[in-house]
Amino acid sequence: MSDPSCSEIPVLDAPVALAAAASLAGEFAAGAAERDARRSLPYAEIDRLAASGLLAITVPAAHGGADLPTAVVAEVFRRIASGDPNIAQIPHSHFVYVNQLRWQGNPDQQARLFAEVLAGRRFGNAQTEFGTRHVRDHRTALTPDGAGRWRLNGTKFYCTGALFADWIPVLTHLGVDGPMHVAWVRREAEGVEVVDDWDGIGQRTTASGTVRLRNVAVTDEWITPYAATFEGPQTYGAFAQVLHAAIDAGIARAALEEAAEFVRTKSRPYPDAGVERAGDDPLTVHAFGEMELALRGAEALLAHAASAVDAANADLNEDSTAEASLAVAAARASTAQVSVHVASRIFEAAGTRSALAGLNLDRHWRNARIHTLHDPAAWKVQHLGRWALDGAPPPRHGQL
Repeated sequence: MSDPSCSEIPVLDAPVALAAAASLAGEFAAGAAERDARRSLPYAEIDRLAASGLLAITVPAAHGGADLPTAVVAEVFRRIASGDPNIAQIPHSHFVYVNQLRWQGNPDQQARLFAEVLAGRRFGNAQTEFGTRHVRDHRTALTPDGAGRWRLNGTKFYCTGALFADWIPVLTHLGVDGPMHVAWVRREAEGVEVVDDWDGIGQRTTASGTVRLRNVAVTDEWITPYAATFEGPQTYGAFAQVLHAAIDAGIARAALEEAAEFVRTKSRPYPDAGVERAGDDPLTVHAFGEMELALRGAEALLAHAASAVDAANADLNEDSTAEASLAVAAARASTAQVSVHVASRIFEAAGTRSALAGLNLDRHWRNARIHTLHDPAAWKVQHLGRWALDGAPPPRHGQL
């Protein structure tokens, strides 16, 4: 968790933000394989990321922030993910909830919490119950505790970022059967327990474990609407999803570049190729060409989707937001497929030695396989198909 006495961080324009992301990606890449192998959580790296100012680039200009467009934010995520996708994943919810404040926070809430971000504070998340969301007894809920006061109880899983956070936005019912809201609770508040019990095969250093909430005191001033976000045209879900797509694209680019380095320096050519260098084997060259082609297509869809979100924000209506959601659906489906494919095929192209455990090249596939499970890419294709056949707009929710 960040130091509560930290000083105000720099406000970055787009060129500086992109340069900082590229520089940090290089730093993070140097230790990524070892952190994954040892499951060493990146506390120092997340502190470095926060100190850079990158976690504040979406704070609105009216509140003193850089207010950078989605196209820049997505590219920042892609670059960081190409260094270490775990480090890119950890602040994903931070950006989503900064955006939630933009959409649903009242002026006082925005002023107070945006100031926190500009001072270097970090948001985590506690969104998902472990088990079925339809079981009433498992619901996280705010129950009344007097005028303007509530008690928050529940257990959440997949709480990426919570272990590193100063604030944990909790997705909760207002009353057991009430609409969804967000309760903003301090990481150190009484009754909040963050458990480092994540044991996924990939994204091993995201600490995406459990948050337990036992009778946590919450007042009205720290509650924002959530369900209301989707009552009209919005890009809330598209913004969250395009950042996921950027992480997938970063994973694929890292896998391809590391495999290429391995082929240039360590692979031996197959005898039938009749060449001295593995990189001159025509089958190897073709395999890398196919992977590069697929990845460039995914990266282009990512850039288009991020720009579509910006266009919709500039002219918010049913048509513009539907186009943004469809563009993001295409990017998400493509990057999900490409990241898993490239992270697997690199072994075929690089040869047997690339499978040595000490190299830890398999982390790219494990990271891609876990990250692409955040929500089913097949449903993105369904929404695209319904649009192509009948002109049916995609539904409004946090995954589109």
